[in-house]
Amino acid sequence: MARPYWSGNVQISLVAFGVSLYVATESKGQISFHQISRRTGERIRHQKVLESAAESKEATTAVENDEIVKGYEYSKGKYVIIEPSELENLRIPSKHTIAVSQFVEVADLNPEYVEKPYFVTPENDMSAEAFNVVRQALAKTGKAAIGKVSFSGRENVIALVPAGPDSPGMMAYTLRYQNELRNRADYFRDIKQPAIDSDSLQLAETLIARMSSKLDINKFEDGYETAVKALVEAKVNHMPVPIDEAPQQRPSNVVSLMDALRKSIGSDKVSAKKPPKSAKPPAKGIGIVKTPAKSAKRKSA
Repeated sequence: MARPYWSGNVQISLVAFGVSLYVATESKGQISFHQISRRTGERIRHQKVLESAAESKEATTAVENDEIVKGYEYSKGKYVIIEPSELENLRIPSKHTIAVSQFVEVADLNPEYVEKPYFVTPENDMSAEAFNVVRQALAKTGKAAIGKVSFSGRENVIALVPAGPDSPGMMAYTLRYQNELRNRADYFRDIKQPAIDSDSLQLAETLIARMSSKLDINKFEDGYETAVKALVEAKVNHMPVPIDEAPQQRPSNVVSLMDALRKSIGSDKVSAKKPPKSAKPPAKGIGIVKTPAKSAKRKSA
């Protein structure tokens, strides 16, 4: 198994147990580009140089990595140097412990707050009992445990939820702070809300019901990467480069929404019947997910 991204304790009132967090995602992109000089075809290299030398355009050698430290600009052109050891020794309790401050409904974890997922396991066998009791209690109550954890140079709000009915593990999701989200009203306030025809609404519900199925994410692939691969292959083999087709022009004749809905469900004469009772609206929130069989590998920062 990969090394944990973070290890520490979960503290719920007087109950504490050790956990390990593993990054649940990994990049699968296989196409990468380098910067190349159009004139010579050589690869461009970037070097870190002193600002004074760059501004004067003088020839200079690159600054070595061991000479570079972090600096905070407290006044224009004035910096205070921060040593790596000073950052490592910051007094932040959440570096070592996720102190659960409250429990919330899983449905209250709106998707726009969710930032990144992690697999959560007991840190050792001694922690397994408390881990499993808390996991099952969260599953039965439909709750998520909310706390804070420090890693990657910041303190994150984090939510702990069961990984699903068929999994013995838990999932953790780091959450965005409210001030990191733009104000939705700035984008939604000018949307017009015309009166809705009840027959059109029922037809739309029927269309949704007919097209509804269980999500199988394995059916989706990155079309952009596929197109880039085709472009690279064509250029390597001196073949014609595939180009994007011009988008189809909108039809000049105006089709009513009702007609479009009727044709979409396959009949011009279909009546506007209510969708089957089995068609349920999508659940709000991040939900409870199944843990994939294969563990994700930790990515270096």
